[in-house]
Amino acid sequence: MAAPKSCALWSYCGRGWSRAMRGGQLLGLRSSWSGAPLNARLLSQEKRATETHFGFETVPEEEKGGKVYQVFESVAKKYDVMNDMMSLGIHRVWKDLLLWKMRPLPGTQLLDVAGGTGDIAFRFLNYVQSHHQNKQKRQLRAQQNLSWEEIAKKYQNEEDSLGGSRVVVCDINKEMLKVGKQKALAQGYRAGLAWVLGDAEELPFDDDKFDIYTIAFGIRNVTHIDQALQEAHRVLKPGGRFLCLEFSQVNNPLISRLYDLYSFQVIPVLGEVIAGDWKSYQYLVESIRRFPEEFKEMIEDAAFTSLTSGIVAIHSGLNC
Repeated sequence: MAAPKSCALWSYCGRGWSRAMRGGQLLGLRSSWSGAPLNARLLSQEKRATETHFGFETVPEEEKGGKVYQVFESVAKKYDVMNDMMSLGIHRVWKDLLLWKMRPLPGTQLLDVAGGTGDIAFRFLNYVQSHHQNKQKRQLRAQQNLSWEEIAKKYQNEEDSLGGSRVVVCDINKEMLKVGKQKALAQGYRAGLAWVLGDAEELPFDDDKFDIYTIAFGIRNVTHIDQALQEAHRVLKPGGRFLCLEFSQVNNPLISRLYDLYSFQVIPVLGEVIAGDWKSYQYLVESIRRFPEEFKEMIEDAAFTSLTSGIVAIHSGLNC
């Protein structure tokens, strides 16, 4: 069941998520139409409500989802290779840092949204399996009088190598999920992993189901970000955590100029050479620049950690 459509968002305010709505307006957003005639304001607001951005292009809201779908359908097979090429491999470090910040406990139920190729899910499984095995070793060392037969029997009886932890990868794009499933089979990931076709704005899960919700480099592609945040709140258990890894604004002027030059002059060329798709990678670069600064206000007072001179950031919140 999807959350009601409204402009009420959820933000971390020390104790947890709280309603961020005042007089029907989002916090941090101000109207520039206060002096305009009422009819003009209503028409302009209606126009703004039915249009959105697709990169630097303005499109009707109902068209953005299909356009984004086509982009990721086109790049799915070369998605991981292009991530390495575009970021010079640094995206792997960013994702490792997300897991370090997550620090999942045994039994954690994770929902990874827009996680089609499985990068976050596989890191999660590696992390929880490693910690569960270390726990087993500590327990065995504490029982040094056990015979080899008893130790072997204990390992055989331990069917769940993940300590009850599970991850569900949810993505709206069939091709991205297909690539993720192929990677999982090739790399031996089977237990504790599920793949679900679903929309971040209307998740196909019950309320209060997950301990952690992650979305890495996906929130900027959502048409209605406020709606996706409402859904994140709905499916998280009380005390659950929201973690979003996303591109941000570069805060160093020199790095910013170099970053822009690389983004607009190099990345689309790489897309054409490696994936045979200039336009999709041009969109991805543009979508980063159009990602709203207000996102930090949408998760008002949330813990905000800037990484790599502001190129990416981890936004986090607690659902209480």
